[in-house]
Parts: sequence; structure tokens; C-alpha cells
Amino acid sequence: MKTILCAGALGALCMNAVAADGASVSVYGLVDVALVRETGGSGGDVTKLTSGVGAGSRLGFKGREELGNGIAAIFLLESGFQADTGALGQGGLLFGRQAYAGLQGGFGTLTAGRQYTPQYLTVVMADPFASGYAGDTKNLMAPTGNSASRMDNSLKYVSPAIGGVSAELVYGAGEVTGDSAAGRQFGGALDYTSGPLRVRLGYHNRNNDTAAIKNAGSAKNTVLAAVYDFGVVKAHVAYGVDKGPNSSLLRNTANPYGRPGTPVASSDSRDVLLGATIPSGPHTWMVSWIHKDDRGALDQDASQYALGYRYALSRRTELYTSIAHIVNRHGASYTVGSAIEGGTGNGAVDVGIRHAF
Repeated sequence: MKTILCAGALGALCMNAVAADGASVSVYGLVDVALVRETGGSGGDVTKLTSGVGAGSRLGFKGREELGNGIAAIFLLESGFQADTGALGQGGLLFGRQAYAGLQGGFGTLTAGRQYTPQYLTVVMADPFASGYAGDTKNLMAPTGNSASRMDNSLKYVSPAIGGVSAELVYGAGEVTGDSAAGRQFGGALDYTSGPLRVRLGYHNRNNDTAAIKNAGSAKNTVLAAVYDFGVVKAHVAYGVDKGPNSSLLRNTANPYGRPGTPVASSDSRDVLLGATIPSGPHTWMVSWIHKDDRGALDQDASQYALGYRYALSRRTELYTSIAHIVNRHGASYTVGSAIEGGTGNGAVDVGIRHAF
């Protein structure tokens, strides 16, 4: 066995091991730390040193074993953590980012566990900020109220690409005792790639299981996204439709039905994203505009303007900075966050470093 050993917090780890029978295990990770200034919050401005601004800090284990006849067993375990404090991310879950096992072959890939939803991956593809930094799509358009980015207890199938077209299907059991429909999720995506063009259509449906709206209907999120690489600039565009109870972000505002301070979930909105990525050697500029069109009675629209810059010190290390501002209307109070945090105000600027290994 070929082994590369490293020292770390967990002791001696096998960074890359390949056995004689074709089985392999890799250890990888990312550490992201930044200084962030958030403005416009109800409690005042705040400056903090935090983790996971450009992308969530993580430690992962990825494995593959050849079983013969073109079929392989695969697994992935990915743990998120806070580099500024050492705490576990994703609410303290050991492998809160991803945890799955499955089979891969000419038929495609079938996996079971905690995985990203096809709809969320569609949003990430469209976002010049890749769902991170101050310009993160989750500030306005990712389905935080519905599916978030991952789903537990899920079965996922990804087809092989034929003529540039591939498909994804996912199903997640709600596992609510006495009610098989509550919390149940399903979704899918169609992906088309041809040269510099990539187009992706994603959908997610989740039956609500909270006490207030249990089985009150399903939250549905649909997004159509496209990216075209002109070489000197990459253009990004996306259009999303959010329908049903708890289908979009929570509005941090007074409840119109008489209970001040109670969050209200959007049940009908449209999202539009326009953006660009401009690479030049080690330099990369990112810019985006996102608009949320709230179709509810309060008409709480919002628009986000974001600009970012990355400088590659090497293939694995980069410095970055980004700034974003949200214009809220009619009592909306959307906030500028980052890859793993929601933010406290309608503006933020960050300066950070991240290293992949």
C-alpha cells in the first residue's frame, strides 16, 4: 500500500492511500477565515473574525473500491467546522456537510445518506460567488425556508451524460412517526452542457412538518439557470419560482395577523439573478445583482448588489474580499450573510484567506 502520512489534530492521517485491490481513500479539506464588518443591523454594526465566509471550512474523507464489471462502491464523509473557534458546524453534526455511500457504474451513480439537493446545486452553479462570500445567493434566493442546501435520509440518482444531457433524482423520507407524508422531500434536475454553455433546471418539493403548518401543503422551489463562458468573462443568469408555505426565506418582520415580532414565511415569490465572473491570471472579479419579487400581500421585495475579488497565491491558497448591500422594501429585513452565516444587517464587507488541501 502506498501511503502518505500527515500530522494533524486527529493524529496520523492517511492523506491518500491506494490498496492493491483498487480500493482508495483520500483525505481533503478547506480552511476559510475572514474579518467581517456587518452594518445596518437593528442592534448596531458588528466586526468579527469568523470562519466559512467564502466557503465552509471542512474536513472530508472520500473513498472508492472497484468491484468489477465496471461497478465501484463509493463513500463520502464531510465534516464542517469553525476555524475561528474549533467548533463543529451544521448545528454540531459530526458529518453535517455530507455523509453518504453508494454504487457507481455505467448506469450512473446511486447514493444514500445526507446529500445536496439538485435544486440547490442549480443555484450554486448560477452564482458567481458559488453560494459564499458577502454576495451569497442564500441572502435572498436560496430555499432556506424549504430544503436548505442538504437533505437527510435521502436516496439520490445521477445519470450518465448522453449528448451533454444528464439527470438527477432525489427522494428523502420525512420519518415522522404516524405520518409518512410529513417532512417528505423529492426533487430533481436536468443538466445540459455544450462547450462554453451550461444550462440547468432544478426542482425541489418538501412537505412541511412544523407544528404550525404540518401537512398544510408542500413548499415548491424551481430554478432555471444558465452560465456561458466567453473566455474573458463568464455570464450568469437564473430565474426562480417559490410557491407554497415556507417556500422561501423567513421575513424578520411583524406578523400581519397581529403577533408582532413573529417571523412570517414567504409563500409566493420570484427570484432573478444576473452576474459575471471576470478572470485574469491570478485575479478573479465577481459581480451580481439579485432581486426578490414577493408576490404576497405585504409585497416585501428586496434587491442585493454585490462585488467580490479573489487573488490566487497558489493553486490551493487565495486571498479574497467582497462587499454586498441589500435594499429592503415595504418592511422586509433580509440580511447579508456568507457561506455559513446569515448576517445581522443589510450590508457587509469581508477580507479573508482560504486554503484547500
